[in-house]
Amino acid sequence: QVQLVESGGGSVQAGGSLRLSCAVSGRPSSSRIMGWFRQAPGKEREFVAAHSWSTNNTHYTDSVKGRFTISRDLRKNTVYLQMNSLKPEDTAVYYCNVVVWGTWKSELPYWDQGTQVTVSS
Repeated sequence: QVQLVESGGGSVQAGGSLRLSCAVSGRPSSSRIMGWFRQAPGKEREFVAAHSWSTNNTHYTDSVKGRFTISRDLRKNTVYLQMNSLKPEDTAVYYCNVVVWGTWKSELPYWDQGTQVTVSS
């Protein structure tokens, strides 16, 4: 079973940056498409970004394009989300998960506790 542990969240002012990390253990992550999701208060969880190790392709939701960058380090079995030019609307709990490419939905039926990102104006 794949286990996921997110970290790196915090509180920043608008325009600031944060880098989130997701430690992946269990089955090797190299065969997986990994991604990030987020859930803001009162809203449904939404897709943010995905990375395919086999093709090195990435995909982002429109609202974060040009500001967020997803990357992976297979040696460390870690997925990163570099978030720049943060906006108050980026405030949410961020989660990582395996992603089904093209559907932008999570593959695993479970989630870790996530990491809180709060952006103040």
